Amino acid sequence: MIKNLFLLITILCSYPYAAAQNNDLQWLDIELSNYSYPYAVSTLPLHIQEQDLKMAYMDVKPENYNGKNIVLIHGKNFNGAYWKTTIEALTKEGFRVIVPDQIGFGKSSKPQHFHYTFQQLAQNTKALLDTLKINKTAILGHSMGGMLATRFALMYPETTEKLILENPIGLEDWKLKVPYKPVEWWYQNELKNTYESIKKYQLVSYYDNKWKPEYDEWVNLLAGWTLNSDYKTIAWNAALTYDMIFTQPVVYEFKNISSPTLLIIGTRDRTALGKPLVTDDVRKTMGLYNELGKKTQKSIPNSQLVELENIGHLPHIENFNGFINPLIQFLQK
Repeated sequence: MIKNLFLLITILCSYPYAAAQNNDLQWLDIELSNYSYPYAVSTLPLHIQEQDLKMAYMDVKPENYNGKNIVLIHGKNFNGAYWKTTIEALTKEGFRVIVPDQIGFGKSSKPQHFHYTFQQLAQNTKALLDTLKINKTAILGHSMGGMLATRFALMYPETTEKLILENPIGLEDWKLKVPYKPVEWWYQNELKNTYESIKKYQLVSYYDNKWKPEYDEWVNLLAGWTLNSDYKTIAWNAALTYDMIFTQPVVYEFKNISSPTLLIIGTRDRTALGKPLVTDDVRKTMGLYNELGKKTQKSIPNSQLVELENIGHLPHIENFNGFINPLIQFLQK
């Protein structure tokens, strides 16, 4: 026990900012009730798949509202809170910004049993917009949110004024290269998560081994859940969404998108699902965003591409100005 305590102290001293921010890795409630979002959070009750669930969201309407709306859809390892600076910039320009936490994420419900599909999540998002009486909006999706945003635009073209994809995953069909693993396999992987493993993944995959203190918060939000006695529920939902991503590609339907589309791509990104399951040679062919951005832009009608050199998976965190300036220009056209 003394040896383990010494190890813990050593780790925390290695990351003093993280320790200070988390009170030595803060325990987090399953719906993040003890973590404050940057804006007021409301909930939408949903009765779906024979159960009552709630979808958390922020709805930020500026005083200088210009009549235009935008929905920000988070990625798999994130929630609505990481859009803080994006919300600030967009509301300053007069946009109403709606930021949902999808079911299974952030402050929204974590069901014990749920059939995750991008269609279901898109339908939930549309239900939120209907409740808010929003008929037209831009849709922005990052990472897994890019797959969901694409599905939303395909299902509700009359609602989607513009589509923005920020380093979306799903620009290639991984099941053509990666052997299928059942949900239980992903679940066991999630159960092994620790602060150290989560930070290592983000350090290598997102930031090219260049860490900044402001990145810690997004590690802490995932790692804090691992201290929760309900973490198995969180891990199970995470496993189900991995299966959704792997088995429900959108890449073949890019040609059917009718909304004007902007791709914002950090070209250093190498994110791809299932890399540990393939050979080194195959792995080298996956997640090449410096190539995938151009290929995708050619696939989507009426689309344009902004490439951010030497930027990874999170342009709006790693290079905010490079992300927000082309976004606002696109929205104001």
